Amino acid sequence: MSRLLLVVVREEPGRYTYFKHTYSSDTVEVIIDRRMSERRRGESPVGLDRRQASRRRRDLSPDLQAFGWALVRH
Repeated sequence: MSRLLLVVVREEPGRYTYFKHTYSSDTVEVIIDRRMSERRRGESPVGLDRRQASRRRRDLSPDLQAFGWALVRH
Protein backbone atom coordinates (compact mmCIF):
# COMPACT_ATOMS: atom_id res chain seq x y z
CA MET A 1 0.00 0.00 0.00
CA SER A 2 1.44 3.39 -0.93
CA ARG A 3 1.62 6.15 1.62
CA LEU A 4 1.35 9.87 1.18
CA LEU A 5 3.82 12.37 2.56
CA LEU A 6 2.47 15.88 3.12
CA VAL A 7 5.42 18.30 3.34
CA VAL A 8 4.82 21.74 4.87
CA VAL A 9 7.19 24.72 4.72
CA ARG A 10 8.93 25.41 8.02
CA GLU A 11 7.84 29.06 8.00
CA GLU A 12 4.21 28.05 8.59
CA PRO A 13 4.00 26.06 11.85
CA GLY A 14 0.26 26.78 12.13
CA ARG A 15 -0.42 25.11 8.80
CA TYR A 16 1.75 22.14 9.85
CA THR A 17 -0.28 21.75 13.08
CA TYR A 18 -3.58 22.01 11.21
CA PHE A 19 -2.54 19.45 8.57
CA LYS A 20 -1.14 17.12 11.24
CA HIS A 21 -4.42 17.10 13.18
CA THR A 22 -6.63 17.00 10.09
CA TYR A 23 -4.86 14.61 7.70
CA SER A 24 -2.43 12.47 9.72
CA SER A 25 -3.33 8.76 9.50
CA ASP A 26 -1.89 5.33 8.78
CA THR A 27 -1.55 6.32 5.13
CA VAL A 28 -0.66 10.03 5.45
CA GLU A 29 2.43 11.37 7.22
CA VAL A 30 2.70 15.14 7.73
CA ILE A 31 6.23 16.56 8.04
CA ILE A 32 8.01 19.92 7.99
CA ASP A 33 10.43 20.59 5.12
CA ARG A 34 13.86 20.49 6.77
CA ARG A 35 15.95 21.10 3.67
CA MET A 36 18.30 24.04 4.02
CA SER A 37 20.25 23.98 0.74
CA GLU A 38 22.25 21.65 -1.40
CA ARG A 39 25.13 20.16 0.57
CA ARG A 40 27.68 20.36 -2.23
CA ARG A 41 28.88 23.90 -2.67
CA GLY A 42 31.74 25.61 -4.38
CA GLU A 43 34.12 24.45 -7.04
CA SER A 44 35.97 21.83 -5.01
CA PRO A 45 36.58 18.57 -6.88
CA VAL A 46 34.33 15.71 -5.93
CA GLY A 47 35.00 11.99 -6.12
CA LEU A 48 33.11 9.64 -8.36
CA ASP A 49 29.41 9.70 -7.51
CA ARG A 50 28.20 6.10 -7.25
CA ARG A 51 24.50 6.92 -7.19
CA GLN A 52 22.63 6.02 -10.35
CA ALA A 53 20.06 8.77 -9.89
CA SER A 54 19.17 11.57 -7.53
CA ARG A 55 17.39 10.48 -4.38
CA ARG A 56 14.90 13.29 -4.76
CA ARG A 57 12.35 12.09 -7.26
CA ARG A 58 10.84 15.46 -8.11
CA ASP A 59 11.54 19.02 -7.09
CA LEU A 60 9.02 20.10 -4.44
CA SER A 61 10.23 23.70 -4.38
CA PRO A 62 7.65 25.12 -6.83
CA ASP A 63 4.73 23.62 -4.88
CA LEU A 64 6.20 24.65 -1.53
CA GLN A 65 6.73 28.22 -2.75
CA ALA A 66 3.31 28.52 -4.38
CA PHE A 67 1.13 26.73 -1.82
CA GLY A 68 3.22 26.32 1.35
CA TRP A 69 2.91 22.54 1.12
CA ALA A 70 3.41 19.61 -1.27
CA LEU A 71 1.99 16.09 -1.48
CA VAL A 72 4.22 13.15 -2.41
CA ARG A 73 3.49 9.47 -2.94
CA HIS A 74 5.93 7.72 -0.58
